Amino acid sequence: MSRATPSALREALEDDRLARAAWSRLAEPGDVVAARLVAEVGAPLALEAVVTGRGPDRWRTRLADVDPAGDVAAVRAAGGRVVVPGDAEWPAGLADLDLDATGERPLGAPFCLWVRGPAHLAEVSARSAALVGSRAATAYGQHVAADLAVGLADRGFAVVSGGAFGIDAAAHRAAVAVEGTSVAVLACGVDRSYPPGNTALLARLAQTGALVSEVPPGSTPTRWRFLERNRLIAALTRGTVVVEAAWRSGALSTADRADRLHRPVGAVPGPVTSPASAGCHRLLRDRGAVCVTSAEEVAELLGDLGAEAVTAPTVARRPFDGLDREELRVAECLPRRTGAGLDAVARDAGLDAAAVQALLGRLELSGHAERTADGWRRAAGV
Repeated sequence: MSRATPSALREALEDDRLARAAWSRLAEPGDVVAARLVAEVGAPLALEAVVTGRGPDRWRTRLADVDPAGDVAAVRAAGGRVVVPGDAEWPAGLADLDLDATGERPLGAPFCLWVRGPAHLAEVSARSAALVGSRAATAYGQHVAADLAVGLADRGFAVVSGGAFGIDAAAHRAAVAVEGTSVAVLACGVDRSYPPGNTALLARLAQTGALVSEVPPGSTPTRWRFLERNRLIAALTRGTVVVEAAWRSGALSTADRADRLHRPVGAVPGPVTSPASAGCHRLLRDRGAVCVTSAEEVAELLGDLGAEAVTAPTVARRPFDGLDREELRVAECLPRRTGAGLDAVARDAGLDAAAVQALLGRLELSGHAERTADGWRRAAGV
């Protein structure tokens, strides 16, 4: 080697898990160049190239701060773990981040995932829904997010979101309240509580579901990391539903990434006068998102094909349902109490008497008309 290997990295040059942990600190989330290098030569050899002076400066300048064994110990001390490709828990959907299916550059799969919580990520990912939306949510948006989360949890879906205020928090809380599984994908280390106002919620998720991040313990959130976090939410789930979002909401980036990964995207409509729903309406009008208004519709969109189709609502039948146009014309001309003669009914219906006589016979058979001593009238109860 051209220079001495830092002592903290020596073991990582021989151990894939530690090497991937090191890369999670060396490279920023979504660094496609780093992701491709690791995919092509493996994490240890890619790390060795950086240690020996090759690779972009953005990686080499961080070498002095890299201590993968220390990071692994830190996450274990917090009750967490490191999950890497090849582990049974590694979600298969993350592989899609390295594909170039849309003609755009790949989004870049994470080197590893730092996880706190009992939820098994691969199992969660297999039946999951991302519910995302604005931090500055309205009461309407929070109500809908909670309803969707409860309904999805009852149907066995894990609810995945970003742990933020507003729609995220409403979805997480509702899923936890009905003892469902909920996962928060963070833009900071899983040992941090951000935002601080959601500390109790995030602690609850760490007990019952999971906190997930691609950056190591102690990492702080940045605007860039929030944006790149959204690609993980999209890749970890069967599809994404935007519950409430303004015209330029960051939640729309999750929908964009889900679309690039060929995952279903749903949007909840809101009042047409509400700026808080303008982003959802934009998705519905311009981006081909599916309009969803209930957990049942989300399950149909994201569940197994044909297995969770929405059932038509039961609607009370009206007296004249099922009649054809001419039958309806005659039925509406029949008096309710006293009978009417054939000629009078024909005149009121605007039809000839012979046709009306046949129609009255059909209406009598269907229970809509009855013959009396005075003529014809509607059957009782019609």
